[in-house]
Amino acid sequence: MPNIKSAKKRVLVAALKNERNKAAKTELKTVLKKARAEDATAEAVKTAAIKLDKSAGKGLIHKNKAARIKSRLAKKANASA
Repeated sequence: MPNIKSAKKRVLVAALKNERNKAAKTELKTVLKKARAEDATAEAVKTAAIKLDKSAGKGLIHKNKAARIKSRLAKKANASA
């Protein structure tokens, strides 16, 4: 455990951010799982795309990864439609 006051604070802040990011990533995975499901609706794909954009904007995932996943979801949705 750090001795310096600012280092102690950084440990606490990092722990809070870690929990917040973990929850956000889990929520993103759940939304993507629903969008990738066999009986996924257009609404589920749209929700996933929005969630991906927000996650990329917050720095949770890289913007190119978000674009790649959105492209694959759209491709799968168009093939099944």
